[in-house]
Amino acid sequence: MRHPVTRNPTRADSPVRQGSLREHNLALVLRQVAASPRPPSRAAVAAATGLTRATVSALVDELLGGRLLGEVDPPPRAGAGRPANGLALASNGPAGLGLEVNVDYLAACVVDLAGTVRHRLSETADQRPRTPDAVLADLADLAARAHDAAAADGLTLAGAAVAVPGLVDGDGLVRLAPNLGWRDVPVRAMLAGDLAGLPVTVDNEANLAALGELHASAPWRRSFVYVSGEIGIGAGIVLDGALFRGARGWSGEIGHVTVEPEGPSCHCGSRGCLERYAGQEVLLAGGAPDADRLADLAAAGDDDTLRVLTGAATALGVTLAGVVNLLDVDAVVLGGVYAPLAPWLGPIVQRELRLRVLTAQWSPVTVRPSVLGGAAAVVGAAGSVVRTVLDHPTGWLARA
Repeated sequence: MRHPVTRNPTRADSPVRQGSLREHNLALVLRQVAASPRPPSRAAVAAATGLTRATVSALVDELLGGRLLGEVDPPPRAGAGRPANGLALASNGPAGLGLEVNVDYLAACVVDLAGTVRHRLSETADQRPRTPDAVLADLADLAARAHDAAAADGLTLAGAAVAVPGLVDGDGLVRLAPNLGWRDVPVRAMLAGDLAGLPVTVDNEANLAALGELHASAPWRRSFVYVSGEIGIGAGIVLDGALFRGARGWSGEIGHVTVEPEGPSCHCGSRGCLERYAGQEVLLAGGAPDADRLADLAAAGDDDTLRVLTGAATALGVTLAGVVNLLDVDAVVLGGVYAPLAPWLGPIVQRELRLRVLTAQWSPVTVRPSVLGGAAAVVGAAGSVVRTVLDHPTGWLARA
């Protein structure tokens, strides 16, 4: 007897309804304009997307009305005929608000549709002795200042994304942030009332930094591990252009990979974690106030500084070699405090990768500093809001 084969339907199995088709085509036009090296005409968008000119014209009119696109003057043209206006992402439309909680600072950032950072604010202070309520109240104040700056530019915030150094679930609940001492803190719920009704998402800071790096880097850089060097160490894993989150969304906790089983105790409750060998507090234990000063000492050839950097880079390289052997990525990006220290950390990390990665002789792993430096997480957070608008424009158009 033959039994019918049953399977769960996928998105590809679902019928394309009129609303879904409209959403798809609006996003297609936006992406085409965003990807064009110069402002394209409506006819150029039609030719590139395969949509009819009439369809593109109707979609463009809707996007213009919703302040997602703007028209720009055409370039000078020789010969007969009037050149068509070009299209560009609107500079005075929706924008993303990025917020970041880290162990020793708070930050806010506004990014427009084109990915340009319009405003960035930060406050340096140790957050560990403070309650989550006090920390998030100060973050809400930073958000209000960023909101006012955006409004003065004619921008409307489409949403907010919050970067936190810890394990975050899908409801915006920070399950554990060891270096802050936070456990089960409902960050999204606590901030929602202070952000003027904006949609709020919460994510791990290394994940958002990796997304920021993905969109700021060369387009061929599609698979890499972004290592966020702060007081804690996190990793954002990008595979074939997409963020890898793991089964529960908690991937990338590289700072709590064991370097030495009997090593010093860690805030997470384990021992010998990478953070205890390569975290910011280890790097600055010699008295340098920040990574820039540490870089100055290294450039001057200070023996103690170079010894500390060598030890941290060795531990980092050994750990990353395991990651590369497991995931087969072709690049490592050094972010956070590691970015300004890359001239000294990078060669040692590269040495360990060359020694320990099985495929290194045929496919060497690139090690480079972050394009966005210490701002990667907050810029990536703001950028994630913008990309939601670009990928799902009907949500914004319903509000506009």
